[in-house]
This record gives sequence, C-alpha cells and structure tokens, in this order.
Amino acid sequence: MSYTLGVDIGTFETKGVLVDGTGVIVAQATRSHKMLVPQSGWAEHRAEEDWWGDFVHVTKALLRDAQVKSEDILAVACSAIGPCMLPVDAQGVPLMNGVLYGVDTRAAVQIAALTESIGADVIMDRCGNALTSQSVGPKILWLKQQRPEIYAQTAMVLSATPYLTWKLTGEYVIDHYTAANFSPLYDVNRLAWTDEMAGGILPLNRLPRLAWSTEIAGHVTAQAAAETGLSVGTPVTVGTIDAAAEAVSVGVRDAGEMMMMYGSTIFIIQLTALPVRDARMWYAPWLYPGQHASMAGLATSGTLTHWFRDQFARELRDGAFGILAAEAAASPKGAKGLLCLPYFSGERTPIHDPGAVGAFFGLNLTHDRGDMFRAVLEGIAAGTAHVMEVCRALGAEPVRVLAVGGGTKNAVWMQATSDLGGVPQIVAEKTIGASYGDAFLAAVAVGAVLPDEISEWNPVARVVQPVAEPVYARQYPLWKRLYSQTRDIAHGLGGGV
Repeated sequence: MSYTLGVDIGTFETKGVLVDGTGVIVAQATRSHKMLVPQSGWAEHRAEEDWWGDFVHVTKALLRDAQVKSEDILAVACSAIGPCMLPVDAQGVPLMNGVLYGVDTRAAVQIAALTESIGADVIMDRCGNALTSQSVGPKILWLKQQRPEIYAQTAMVLSATPYLTWKLTGEYVIDHYTAANFSPLYDVNRLAWTDEMAGGILPLNRLPRLAWSTEIAGHVTAQAAAETGLSVGTPVTVGTIDAAAEAVSVGVRDAGEMMMMYGSTIFIIQLTALPVRDARMWYAPWLYPGQHASMAGLATSGTLTHWFRDQFARELRDGAFGILAAEAAASPKGAKGLLCLPYFSGERTPIHDPGAVGAFFGLNLTHDRGDMFRAVLEGIAAGTAHVMEVCRALGAEPVRVLAVGGGTKNAVWMQATSDLGGVPQIVAEKTIGASYGDAFLAAVAVGAVLPDEISEWNPVARVVQPVAEPVYARQYPLWKRLYSQTRDIAHGLGGGV
C-alpha cells in the first residue's frame, strides 16, 4: 500500500493527514499555536516554532499512529496561511516573525503611497488586484522603511508554504497562486516576477522560483528526514495557500464552482473561465495552467467567535461553542433586531477598509448572550452575502457552492449564510480541509490520481438550502448602511489611516 501525506498550517492550528491511494484517511494529527498580536493591526507567527515545529510534530504523530513505513509515502504536500511576509537570511534563518495575510494591516501607509505612485489602473491591469492588506509588496516596503537593519540582512522573502518547502528540500520555490498576492511584484499577464512598477521594493533575486502547485519542488533532505521521520528523497510538491488546498479538498475543479471556507476567516474562491478583475475582489492564476480564480475573504470570522467565547463564555470551558450554538439557535432569526458589524480587525473584501471597526447595534435590555452570539454569526453571514452580491454584479454567479471548515458544524451560521446569500451550500463527506486537499494534490503530482478524481475521494454528504426570510430582507440593507453611515466615526476613533 502507498500513501500521500498532507500538512496544513492554519491561523490557530496545524492539521496533518495520511491518506491511502483511494482517499481513505489512515491517520490524522493536529497541533495548536497562537496568533501573536504585538500591537493593534498586527498579526504574526513564529516561523520556526509555529510552522516548521508544527510540521515536524504532526508528521511524526502520523507515522507513529498509522504504523506506516516512511518509504511507503509517495509524496508530501504542504499548504499554509497566506500570503505572508517572512524575511530570511542567507542560511534561510528567519530574521523576524512571519507577518500574516490580510488580517495584518500594518502597511496601510505603504499601500497608499504605492497606489498613488504607480496608479490604481496600472496596478489592476498588471497585477489583477488592487493593493490591499492582503498584498505582500507593501509589507516588504514596510520592512525596508521601518526595519532597515532586518531588510539589509534579507536574502529571500518567503510566504509560509515556501518556508516549509525550503525546510524540507533546501529549495526556494513558490506557486503562482501565492505569488499573485505579492503585488506589485508579480505580473499576472506574464506569470512572472516584475520590478517595472516598483523597483525599489526588493531585488527580484530575493524572491523564490515560480512553479505550479503540483510540480515537484524537490526531495526531502537528510536533515529534514532526521527531524521529521520521512525518508530521504521523498518528493515534495510546490504546495499552495491553505484556502486553495481546501477548495480542492471538497471538489472545486470547474469554472463556476465556489468554495466557502468557514475558518478563522471566511475565505471564498470561485473558479472562472476568464480572469475576473475588480478592485473589490482578488484575482490569481489557479493551481493549474490556464485556470483562473476570483477570491474574497473577511478579516474575522472564526477568530471573532473565539473572541466572543473568551470574553462572554469563559466559564463554559471546553463545551463553550456547543452551548453558545444552542443559545444562538434559541434566539429568533434577526437576533431580535440586533446587528453586528464583524469588522473587529478591519475588513478585507469587498470594502477593503483596515480602519473599519466592530460593532453591536440595536442592543436593548431584552437581549441576552444567545442573541449576541446569533448576531455575531449573522453579521459574518451578512459580510459573506456582501461578497456574493459583488460576484453577481460582476457576472460571476456561482453554479455550485461547496462549504468546508469547522464552521460547517454550526447549523445557525450555515443556515444564515445560505439565507442571506441566497445560495445552497454543499457539504462533502470529509470536511477536515486543506490537509486533505494537500494529500490529494500530492497524489496528483506523482501521477497516482487525476484532478477530477477528487469527487470519488470525497463525495457529497448533505446540502443546506436557502430560505427566504423577511427579517433578513429587512435587516441586510440596514446592516450595509450601518457601516457606510458610521465609517467616519470608526476612522475618527483611531482605527483608520
């Protein structure tokens, strides 16, 4: 029997799976870590401890629990949060914590300066995206301007997955899907690095080699084998960002299909026949040549539910989410007129406002904790519906929405998302996420399966159908107005730029 191994580094947890040639999971392992917030608007991980340390831990656990010989593993694939910004020295040693994806908003000044100097139209034409907190280029410029001593030592700038790939193989390589988030240093028309728009950010020889996700980046080195228990010479794929691997895991493969990922953030990926470029969304080439992806992401989703639990249900301990979900289910739809803006770390798509702030609006003395938690879930669902509204306006109505992630276990959250967004959501049999997609992509990379065989690995389990709710029809427009009519106040509080 042969196997493939997939490991995914998430915002709060690392997951690994060992899968046989038919898609059956023979072992799973997890390890938790923290997102560091050294100051408001910043979000970081420790690359050596949180990324590589977790990879080593879960890989050893998988081999131990499955009692599988390391030489029977055909290939390894990794995914991770992204896009991140991690400067390393000439030996590949991290020079600082990894700066996380769009939840880290430290580069607002650099985003504004680059947009003004290059021109928003030029950036959209050449990069396929407006510069936002999701863009790595402005964060590298922040490094140059605010941490010049670190910048001077920087031999390479990596994201999280390329760091894992380097630790495993000694090769610096990055997939095109991840690289497209390095705007304005990546040209989506030429599928190549560029310094033509902003040559002063970083020399291009300090960026990894470009490749497609299912290409083989390299092979496990003796050093990596000694640390992980893997066999020397095991193929390692180029890998990708976690959301892309998660989309693969539930069967997103054709134009018009959309993944709805319920994780630390809501992240949406829709495959399109042609590039969809709009400043409200993100664009990237997909994992295979000739395919395109239109993407969106909220800034806080699962992160916000964790915050709510920690602040208002600390005494419930391990069973907190189950109890909170039951309390939310007991609250009527619309949470008795209570609205929640889920912008507790600013917001990404479609408003791209790092200065947006969270809010509960409409509180009265009849509201209880269950109403507030329902309002949180409905606020996140409203943010998702806002994205769906933009998709339709761009002529990119999804033909199938496949839901995945921990939030799929929360019936209130799922139903509110379908009701407000007006879409059925398909839930596959296996919803463990990106690590399963990684294992599948590893099998594709070595020719063990074809890309369309994911539906055999992971068939449909259930469908959540939308219900037309008058209360949502009334409250959703008010929810949108609440942001627009309080935006200046939010910025005035100091959260804006």
